[in-house]
Amino acid sequence: MKIDNSSIERVEEFKYLGTTLTNQNSIQEEIKSRLKSRNACYYSVQNLLSSRLLSKNLKIKIYRTILHPPAYEDGTDSEFRNVGN
Repeated sequence: MKIDNSSIERVEEFKYLGTTLTNQNSIQEEIKSRLKSRNACYYSVQNLLSSRLLSKNLKIKIYRTILHPPAYEDGTDSEFRNVGN
């Protein structure tokens, strides 16, 4: 495709502002990607959360900061709420 003498390549998917967009407007791959990222994050802090050296309060702060961030502006606490409903 050309716009103002510039060629634009057609692709199956690309990232825009951290979100994967596809030519089929499917969010399934984006959901899989975010879940994979969240799981990797969980497993990276799993040793901290199971450590006896850290207090329960500190573990809760780590969990809330890294694994369960605060609510979004629209009032939801998860980007996956109501997916598939």
